[in-house]
Amino acid sequence: MTLENLSRNKSFGGWHQQHNHHASSLNCKMRFAIYLPPQATAGTKVPVLYWLSGLTCTDENFMQKAGAHRIAAELGIAIVAPDTSPRGKEVADDPEGAYDLGKGAGFYVNATQPPWQSHYQMYDYVVQELPALIEAQFPVSGRRSIAGHSMGGHGALIIAIRNPEHYQSVSAFSPISNPMNCPWGQKAFSAYLGPQEDTWRQYDASELMRTANRFVPALVDQGEADNFLHTELKPETLLTAAQTSGYPLQLRRHEGYDHSYYFIASFIDEHLRFHRTHLKS
Repeated sequence: MTLENLSRNKSFGGWHQQHNHHASSLNCKMRFAIYLPPQATAGTKVPVLYWLSGLTCTDENFMQKAGAHRIAAELGIAIVAPDTSPRGKEVADDPEGAYDLGKGAGFYVNATQPPWQSHYQMYDYVVQELPALIEAQFPVSGRRSIAGHSMGGHGALIIAIRNPEHYQSVSAFSPISNPMNCPWGQKAFSAYLGPQEDTWRQYDASELMRTANRFVPALVDQGEADNFLHTELKPETLLTAAQTSGYPLQLRRHEGYDHSYYFIASFIDEHLRFHRTHLKS
């Protein structure tokens, strides 16, 4: 539970901080960022939105590019952004240096295959270890929502669907909706989880949503000009799965928007207001 503070910057009356800590689930040192709104610094325990970033990202991408601090300060929501994978010299990485496997590409699963299984337990880290740390060390309540982008949108969806008792709402920008059936997901799942597709289904949002019987309100935004739309993201499979189970999914498609943080910054206010509605209720 020992934290090492790396940075602290005032923003919209609250504080953005970066911390290192030893993550027992990942067997390495991890960095995360937290934005504490003014309400938290005044002594009130505030709810938390966990943000999961996409391939190649760290905790910094969302905090620096999304423009979320202003609305989080207005609504009284803390934001926690972990890194996207384990880090360190001892942590396995893709031997060819590919961006879609290894460091920066943890895919929010619990790896079962060597050499990945000793560090790549991102699912346990996000679901169990990190919230326990945040709730013990910062003025936050136990009310949580979760969101993410691309690979992180995949992570947010699977975590919320599998743990509806822990999250009030979930949202995603351009999520990898059906990783079992796209190149990014197939590469990562083969490496981290092995060849058994029954294991893959535990980490596929479309497969999970299709058979869900407990629900978390879900909002997904997808840009129509996204270069990865048809090959990697496949939002139509998620929509079909939601229609099958009756899952409360709102899927919005936006003409002209791509996969970048320009898209996220354009709609992040609406996502935070969506989460605030459910965090209050």
